[in-house]
Amino acid sequence: MYVADSRASKPASAEGAARPTPAGRRRAAVAPTVLALGTVSLITDVSSEMVTAVLPLYLVAGLGLSPLGFGLLDGIYNGFSALVRLAGGHLADRGGGRHKWVAGLGYGISALCKPLLLLAHSLTPIGLVLAADRTGKGLRTAPRDALISLSTTPETRGRAFGVHRAMDTAGALLGPLAAFLILRATVDGYDAVFTVSFCVAVAGVLVLVLFVPGSSPAPAIEAAVRPTLRAAVGLLRHRDVRRITVCALLLGLATVSDSFVYLLLQRRLGVPDRWFALLPLGTAAAFLLLAVPLGRLADRVGSRRVFLAGHGALLLAYALLLTSWHGTFLPYAVLLLHGTFYAATDGVLMAAASNNVPEALRSSGLAVVQTGQALARFACSLGFGAAWSLWGDRTALLTSTATLLLCATVSLAFLRPAAREKA
Repeated sequence: MYVADSRASKPASAEGAARPTPAGRRRAAVAPTVLALGTVSLITDVSSEMVTAVLPLYLVAGLGLSPLGFGLLDGIYNGFSALVRLAGGHLADRGGGRHKWVAGLGYGISALCKPLLLLAHSLTPIGLVLAADRTGKGLRTAPRDALISLSTTPETRGRAFGVHRAMDTAGALLGPLAAFLILRATVDGYDAVFTVSFCVAVAGVLVLVLFVPGSSPAPAIEAAVRPTLRAAVGLLRHRDVRRITVCALLLGLATVSDSFVYLLLQRRLGVPDRWFALLPLGTAAAFLLLAVPLGRLADRVGSRRVFLAGHGALLLAYALLLTSWHGTFLPYAVLLLHGTFYAATDGVLMAAASNNVPEALRSSGLAVVQTGQALARFACSLGFGAAWSLWGDRTALLTSTATLLLCATVSLAFLRPAAREKA
């Protein structure tokens, strides 16, 4: 199996969207495919974050779920997609040009799940709806990221993923705000949020169908590599891919889900229920402002440094939640660090993985990395919810903080001997 060197030269047909233009003409800063996919993600994230913003309060306060029950559902919401990511990546790679249509199938499934939340009022049906929604996310994520990767060069991938994540996060910023306004303006607030979320999700699917190119660039190298699931998993035999995947998995084991962070903040500060949906805005605003600068920084100094520094910001956020400080600036500091964590890790991880995966297996290879991380975060949600139920929220967070510090230390040592990719 051949793992492409991120510094190797590539024929123009392989990544034509990212080839330099002749002298005297300025190359486009970001490929049109990246901008189109960013628009789809922006609209879709408005829809999904409307639901995410109210879901913790809806489940815990509205339906009376325990922290353990919520941890189970939150784990399903954040980790179930891991079960189908490899399948989505494989389907996209096998057709050569199926990336858009596999991603579209995923977006469509997630959109259809939004109105089903209107009918689910207990643990089992809500769990099934969330599992179906995450199935859609699992199908679409790797093909979408593969399209971004195949339309850029290794030297600009950090910026390209940063631009996409910034647009995606603009939707994450607007979603909670829309949910907040709907809750204040309607009597049956949760039902209204789920209905509007469905309409917005449909608009996102239409933008994907109409404006995203229908085929991805055909790989011109690694022609002997067959896009099979066995070949994708076989990428783990190679040092660079294995290191990235193992570190993503280790650090995911101690990454407390966003919903628990917001619930912890609400408890620490006594935030009224009607204001809860605004807490994700702080994370989204920091992510939006920092995604492109940190993506460009990763292109210059290496993704390893930026990725690990992002987890350092998350450690500081956990430490602030553990202190006895109740100052006015506590929520701003925690949410700023939380958003910095995502800006330094989300797109940066995919850019680093893309530089070490053959084009013929780009979607499947990215899915391998994403699957490890998603499974780890699924386990973390279950563990954190159980620890909160047994020992309280402070002990649960203290355990996660110690685990994250240990995993970050191991990852730092594991990645220290830099491989071909400057990470």
